[in-house]
Amino acid sequence: MSLDYTSSEMMTVTAARALENGMTCFVGIGLPSEAANLARLTHAPDVVLIYESGTLQTKPEVLPLSIGDGELCESALTTVSVPEMFRYWLQGGHVSVGFLGTAQIDRYANLNTTLIGDYHDPKVRLPGGGGAPEIATNAHEVFITLKHSKRTFVKDVDFVTTLGFGRDGKGRDGVPNIGRGPTRVITDLCVLKPDPETKELTVVSLHPGVTREDVIEATGWEIRFADELESTPEPSAHELEILRELKQRTDRKHSGQ
Repeated sequence: MSLDYTSSEMMTVTAARALENGMTCFVGIGLPSEAANLARLTHAPDVVLIYESGTLQTKPEVLPLSIGDGELCESALTTVSVPEMFRYWLQGGHVSVGFLGTAQIDRYANLNTTLIGDYHDPKVRLPGGGGAPEIATNAHEVFITLKHSKRTFVKDVDFVTTLGFGRDGKGRDGVPNIGRGPTRVITDLCVLKPDPETKELTVVSLHPGVTREDVIEATGWEIRFADELESTPEPSAHELEILRELKQRTDRKHSGQ
């Protein structure tokens, strides 16, 4: 029997499934945090979640508002300094996957969280990279999750805040001591992976009810599809129940109830 769920829930569940038990995951705030904690509460109870503020193996009861949310420190195995977090844990090669969000992404999985428009006269100033540039270059691989639209999926980002594969898809070629980079992008419409040769993002799986035309209309470049296009499995009743309970707890906590 098909379950009722939203496209946002489909995206979060699919992103959560990308994490495996035993992985060490450097988590970004927002959608990545939602997916990572859903994974921890369902199929991957031993996933180790790390946040930029220095919290190691944290197990928050509610989703944090920011990396400075006290919930992260209170529920962590330990908390270390930010320099130790980056120098030893991240740059030391101890992070399996970085889980990131973004404002803009382009065909080569470069991320922009700096500005929209011209650098010298931007239309919008964004919050910046935070730790994302370091995560993307030092984690073994990177997962990205965001909602799919022409505003977010652009042919060329206005500013490369966080390296995917560079402006030509060759930005990681010949660079020593660097991770694999983005290995999958999960949206509310589909799952994309970089082409093994060109590194251009390619749709490998469509979510239930989504057509190729839906993805084409929501993408700012001539998007490519895998020869063997898969259908993303639907969320289970258990996954939806845990996700909704997590979000309800979060809403109650942040509203002061």
